Amino acid sequence: MRAGAGASRRVRTGLVGVLVLTAALAGCGLKSGSPLVDEVVPGSVGQGRPLAGASLTVTSKNFSENIILGQMIGLVFKAAGAEVLDRTNLPGSISAREAIINGDADAMYEYTGTAWITYLGHAKPITDPLKQWAAVRDEDRKNGVTWLPQSTLNNTYALAISRKNNAKYHLRTLSDVAALAKRNPSAVTLCVENEFASRDDGLPGMEKAYGMSIPPGNIKKMDAGIIYTQVSKSNSCLLGEVFTTDGRIKAMDLVVLADDKHFFPNYNAAPVIHTATFDKYPEIAGLLDPVSRRLTTEVAQELNSKVDVEGQDPHDVAKEWLIQEGFIKNG
Repeated sequence: MRAGAGASRRVRTGLVGVLVLTAALAGCGLKSGSPLVDEVVPGSVGQGRPLAGASLTVTSKNFSENIILGQMIGLVFKAAGAEVLDRTNLPGSISAREAIINGDADAMYEYTGTAWITYLGHAKPITDPLKQWAAVRDEDRKNGVTWLPQSTLNNTYALAISRKNNAKYHLRTLSDVAALAKRNPSAVTLCVENEFASRDDGLPGMEKAYGMSIPPGNIKKMDAGIIYTQVSKSNSCLLGEVFTTDGRIKAMDLVVLADDKHFFPNYNAAPVIHTATFDKYPEIAGLLDPVSRRLTTEVAQELNSKVDVEGQDPHDVAKEWLIQEGFIKNG
């Protein structure tokens, strides 16, 4: 059930890809999935079992963090009295998105930046995270999607450096990197994915925003998973492209550099609900809002590490955290 990290987590798919995936969804009818059989009862959420009699389907994309978040929704719904069908781990962003729009699934966690840029087609992100969430919420209503309040969990791009290497350079921000590249160009070596190396919201845009110029020979392209290891354990790249909630950041003792000019889009996680479902069960907001308020980037790093570093099952990780936080209890 483990899923890979990398560019797949926020697919910017062209129209052809959207149509193909939509057709595939229509053909399979999203019949796969299995009931959640956990014996869980309300903790601080779900008192009175407001979803008793409801039959709800949860979904997610196919990478660890989003699967964990999807499992959280399912477990909360189950504790609140619903019968829950688990259809998490769908391939790619568009599959899960279409499931919510079409009503083949009722709820998932989505990312504001993905919706604003990929689904709604805007070229420029909104710098203020709450304003971006509000804009997504308002515009997505026409698609039959209801956005609940976002978490501070922000799964965006960043550059990271190993703590041991940073003992020499003392980098804290991307502006510090720009200054180092100007002062000592040979010092700044960078490992990135192919996609990040060419996209406007990746390396080229970052260099432009920060007045940064990294010699082409200092840029190495590789798979996302290898980047973390290279930055941590070798001297082939001083800096690497990472995702801010990745569990390997903490596990490999990496330091994430602050995006002090707020160049990278915000990818805050928020529950999205099929609007007809929310109209029928508005109690869902009261169930999920407290969970979202506790989800931070640091929490996500810890939970993702349990799956991607320790090899635990996303369902077990989600359940353990919800019980630990007091949201639900074992039945």
